[in-house]
Amino acid sequence: MKPAFSVLFFTVCAGAGTGLLVWLLLIQITHGWVLSELLDSRQVIVGGAIGLVLISLGLLSSTLHLANPKNAWKAFNRFRTSWLSREGVFSVVFYPIFLGYVAIVYLNGYQMNGLAALLGVLAIVIALVTVYCTGMIYASLKPIRQWHNNLTTPLYILFALMSGAILTLALQRGLHGDVSQLLLKICLTLIALTAAVKWLYFWFIGKPSGSTINSATGFTESKVRLLDAGHSADTFLTNEFGFNVEAAKLVTLRRVMAVLTFVLPFILMLLLMFVAAPEAAIWLLGVSVLSLFCGLFLERWLFFAEARHVVRLYHGDQRT
Repeated sequence: MKPAFSVLFFTVCAGAGTGLLVWLLLIQITHGWVLSELLDSRQVIVGGAIGLVLISLGLLSSTLHLANPKNAWKAFNRFRTSWLSREGVFSVVFYPIFLGYVAIVYLNGYQMNGLAALLGVLAIVIALVTVYCTGMIYASLKPIRQWHNNLTTPLYILFALMSGAILTLALQRGLHGDVSQLLLKICLTLIALTAAVKWLYFWFIGKPSGSTINSATGFTESKVRLLDAGHSADTFLTNEFGFNVEAAKLVTLRRVMAVLTFVLPFILMLLLMFVAAPEAAIWLLGVSVLSLFCGLFLERWLFFAEARHVVRLYHGDQRT
């Protein structure tokens, strides 16, 4: 599949923003607002604003991938049958619930009450359901073997939680001057868990178990090969679904992605556990966030570049 920058930007930024808000809400609901050892009211306000901006920018960028962006509203009327429609509905519903939670806590003197806690839990659930719907948009596509598996959606959720946790840690260090050892351990655990699931994903899509040109055409007695493509110029199908990258280049990019997304942030997080100097801690977290986002964009790019639609079988490919 041809990677579209608008979709890459949407999945990375919206996922990170959603993860950031989920962790902020969890911290506030379980530890309170002002008295929390992890975050105070100023950090929560700044973090909430950053999270909403990331989500909003991601949602807006996703419309650029449409042939006619002004018709994006039509996606909302297919809730019963479309994961894309469900994603859009839940993402919009999240806004008033989260803002209502913030308003109640603010009017209550930055103190948690029952209604605020209820809205906070509801916001967490809707946020995670939205990310789940995003993952299911791809996992439900049977014509693309690399996406149609049980690891695609969990990876979307794990990447959102991992990036959100690291952003929360960086926010805490930047505004509070210290980091929570508990949150730091959570970041390390999420990095290791996400890396393991991503490795399993690469192992799964590497198995030669997809459709072949023989199974697609129904001719199973001998090898089938394409004699004529039926067109003399590129088409929408060949441009969007015929995207090719050399296998050696993909392997190299996988390794770079693993280093940027998992290895380097994990090492820097470990160093952060033993570094007391404030300036050093800021640099460690800054490099971690930068490396993470570069790796996430590359991971999303690979997610699309390695996907092989079955329509390619009718344009000369032997298998998907």
